[in-house]
Amino acid sequence: MELLLLSDEVLAVVVPIVVYWAYCGLHAMLGQSRSLAKYRLHPSSHEDSKNHVSKRQVISNVLTLQIVQVATVTMVMMFKGTEESGNSSTKMTSYLKLAGQIVVGMVWFDLWQFGTHRVLHANRFLYRNLHSWHHRLVVTYSFGALYGHPLESFVTDTVGGTTAFLVSGMSPRASIFFFSLCTVKVIDNHCGMSLLPSWDRISIFNNAAYHDVHHQLRGGNCNYSQLFFVVWDRIFGTYMPFLIEENKQGMLQVRAPGLDYRRVCNK
Repeated sequence: MELLLLSDEVLAVVVPIVVYWAYCGLHAMLGQSRSLAKYRLHPSSHEDSKNHVSKRQVISNVLTLQIVQVATVTMVMMFKGTEESGNSSTKMTSYLKLAGQIVVGMVWFDLWQFGTHRVLHANRFLYRNLHSWHHRLVVTYSFGALYGHPLESFVTDTVGGTTAFLVSGMSPRASIFFFSLCTVKVIDNHCGMSLLPSWDRISIFNNAAYHDVHHQLRGGNCNYSQLFFVVWDRIFGTYMPFLIEENKQGMLQVRAPGLDYRRVCNK
């Protein structure tokens, strides 16, 4: 029984969820720190005053989505089974193979999420009935990272993550690290803080400032990139340039230089 509870398959189901709430808790504490207030993109009071959903509703929604996630991942792990490790492989080969699988999973999952995100915005019916849930969060915060309509979450996150796992060929043990990494990244992208503003503005990796542009009322048709890379927006012409500036309150704010930038973005 003890071995079953500690199996890679069980840990692959449980660990990412534990990481989600633990990392959200860390961000919540950092967000209340006065010494870090200057790195916030919005005042903490705006998390209640500018959003169209309460934090209690957000937490309830995320917990429900994670129950569905647990059920789905459990079935996938039962179907795939534990992969055997080759005795002839050296540690270096194993590490290289693992790194390759992680990269494949990252690219696949990233492109999947970018594509579904574009479709959800391009189709008015899908946006109004599904994706508009997530955009009730105008001012994002850590534990709202996964908030959304259950059907959208299933297709974008659960199916996308499952196919990334299968396509990459990673083992259940490798998936523990992969999905924990994805969890940390999606929280970072929604945390509402920019600890390295100069880097965030030019980085090839997604970040809270980049995603904040998308959640602004005028930026919904640009900066669709979700998890890791922003290259997809540049390739498909949906990138919106932005600045990270210090406001009068001594905090940071993200500003797109003008509405003209929106014209280059596809609807």
